Amino acid sequence: MQTEKIKVRLTSTGQEIEVVVFSKRPEAIEVVIGEGVHSVRCTLTPTRNGLAYAGSVRGREIVYERSRASVEADVKRFR
Repeated sequence: MQTEKIKVRLTSTGQEIEVVVFSKRPEAIEVVIGEGVHSVRCTLTPTRNGLAYAGSVRGREIVYERSRASVEADVKRFR
């Protein structure tokens, strides 16, 4: 089984990091940041306008810049 990775942006610094997708649904994307004992799980939920997914991990906001419609199409394609 191949692990899916996506790029998210830290809003405080603008830095992009690659994270592992734990589960992906149109209503929420769960990602794992880090490796091993230092890994942290975060849930990204759609923004109000539906153009991105946002969540926070340890007080820092992260954003996945894809619309809810495109994530829903991805989920349908890979099922």
